[in-house]
Amino acid sequence: MSALNFSSARRVDGQSSVMLVGLGHGAIHWVAATYILLMEFIRTDLGLTYLETTFFGTIFYIASFSTNLFSGPAIDLFGRRVIFQGISLIIGAVALALFIMSPNYAVLCALIAVIGMSNNLWHPAAISFLSSRHPESRGYVLAIHASGANLGDLIAPAVVGALMMWLGVWQTTAAIATIPVFVVAAIIFIYLLPKDTPLEKPETPKGSSSLSGYFSGFSSAFKNRLVLGLALMAGFRSMAQTGLLIFVPLYVASRFGGDALAMGAAMSVMLIGGLIAGLIAGTVSDTVGRKPIALGGTLSTTLVIFALAFIDNQTVFVVGVAILGFFLYAIRPVVHSWLMDMVPPHLGGSATSVMFGTQSILSTLTPIIGGLIADAYGLVYVFYFLAGLMLISNLITMTLPNTGKPADSAPNA
Repeated sequence: MSALNFSSARRVDGQSSVMLVGLGHGAIHWVAATYILLMEFIRTDLGLTYLETTFFGTIFYIASFSTNLFSGPAIDLFGRRVIFQGISLIIGAVALALFIMSPNYAVLCALIAVIGMSNNLWHPAAISFLSSRHPESRGYVLAIHASGANLGDLIAPAVVGALMMWLGVWQTTAAIATIPVFVVAAIIFIYLLPKDTPLEKPETPKGSSSLSGYFSGFSSAFKNRLVLGLALMAGFRSMAQTGLLIFVPLYVASRFGGDALAMGAAMSVMLIGGLIAGLIAGTVSDTVGRKPIALGGTLSTTLVIFALAFIDNQTVFVVGVAILGFFLYAIRPVVHSWLMDMVPPHLGGSATSVMFGTQSILSTLTPIIGGLIADAYGLVYVFYFLAGLMLISNLITMTLPNTGKPADSAPNA
């Protein structure tokens, strides 16, 4: 059975390119994970409320959503996906490096908005780049891509937490943390740019421009009921994930009196399980289909989040967070593969923008609602809210058709 499930991994040519895009994804998430871990120290230094602190997350997702309005279409029209990947890494790293200027609250909001833009400039370019080149193994290659994100999310909190303990200054810590990101951007430009050839697009009807033909196809993809349903399912899952990334470190600091190292460890263990589970789930979904894996992940995540609210011991809580990460992050590559099953390759960037735009606009609500709940009732009640979000995601998943099995034909628009 294992040989059958992992046969898609053996079919992939150009593994080095897949791994390198995964590394770039890790660098993108490194930037976001760094600013998230530093939020508690920014809050203390600037004397912010929880709502003011978590509003950084809202700014991040508003900027992400705004970027989605043009990033996917621009990538599909321009067709040069690696260029967009490199640009997204550079602008995100520059914004994080500018934390060293000791900015005030307003300037910090602006810099975090730029980081949000860089985050969602990456995804349409990278996901469509991998999916279009490995259609028979997209569950596997997008699992590698997601594993890169998990690796960045995993390593960054531990490294940045240790840096913060050593330096004691969040501005300097942020600036130093950008060095690996610039290195990865340079490697991607050097090694992947020669492979960055535009995809062939369908011929446009006589008398119409390529631009109008493109937007006609984009419109049909946007109106695809299955794409919108999957985007909504992913949106509620993303709301819960956003809340966990923001509130788990705050909860460890508040309830257990954890320091920077403990907060970083709590974030890291959530990614350890996900690093393994995402690769397994994405690859197996090429054989059994996307829906069974997604259903198991959303239901299990719901139950574990709810259970975390009742744990009083820090060690047990961290173990629970590790289990949570196993299920939460197993879903991500499966959802991305599911989306690519539903649209033709030349609209992969735009379909990704539809999904990530939905995720971004819904995720803007999580920091606001969570911050209000935390200020009014306490951080523990935020976990009830997050469990409810995952339950909604689970219910939507039940309504979607299964895809991904070799015998299936993708319902491409």
